[in-house]
Amino acid sequence: MRLSAWLLLAPLLPGIINRVKARVAGRRGPPVLQLYCDLARLWRKGVVVSTLASPGFVAGPAVAWVAVLAAALLVPILPLGAALSFRGDVILMVYLLALARFCTAWAAMETGSAFEGMGAAREVSYAVLAEAALITAALALSVRSGTISMGSMLAPPAWTGAALLAAGLFTLLLAENCRVPFDDPTTHLELTMVHEVMVLDHSGPLFAVVLHGAGMKLLLFSVLLVEAVLPLGELSQAAAAGALVGGVLAVAAAVGMVESLLARYAFKRVPLLLTTAFLFCLFALLLAWKGGLA
Repeated sequence: MRLSAWLLLAPLLPGIINRVKARVAGRRGPPVLQLYCDLARLWRKGVVVSTLASPGFVAGPAVAWVAVLAAALLVPILPLGAALSFRGDVILMVYLLALARFCTAWAAMETGSAFEGMGAAREVSYAVLAEAALITAALALSVRSGTISMGSMLAPPAWTGAALLAAGLFTLLLAENCRVPFDDPTTHLELTMVHEVMVLDHSGPLFAVVLHGAGMKLLLFSVLLVEAVLPLGELSQAAAAGALVGGVLAVAAAVGMVESLLARYAFKRVPLLLTTAFLFCLFALLLAWKGGLA
């Protein structure tokens, strides 16, 4: 059931974000289920592969998709819990997300395209600060809960650092999922693209795997954000499930509002914004540590 939830609900959040953006702009916009139709259409198409590409071009998106799915299965869905859970699973989740990024960049460079190599370079340069913020957020939750198991780390009791952690994780969500102001998923200008430029040569089922993996990663970070800052563990099962669904929808709506009201930042401002996310998580860690000493 948990596996089905991650697989089936992943394409829903991008549709909600696009609908929010359309409403803010005064347009009707695409249907919420548009990505499901796009995935079905892509699966029926053929694959075009560059003559320079090795089998890594095909293996990259596949391994990245499996890595994101495995990371998602480690995240508990209250009140169902996680499909996989053990002591130290949060460390494996961070490594799996890093593996997915590596495989995406690897497949991009397999094409021999200068543009895709440029996008891969930008992606990994942003990852230096983004992964530092993610690890710091995990440390804050670990110090707060006294464990390194995600089932106990998430849904903590209400604490003073929750607002700081929420700000850091939301900024991290935008960066990791290549949303505005870090990247524009709808742009077609190669010189300003980051993630999208890395998948320009993907087509058919390969591109469907990339799009579904991106939706699954967005859902993963949305669930992480909600469970990390809301005291769901203090609620009944029905109330926790309702709060989780409402929180994820609120996160999707917030992403849509951000993309409607903000423009994409210049490249030189992105490291500053990622550093701000890291500092938010660092201050939350200090509050969790001092709270534990008090």
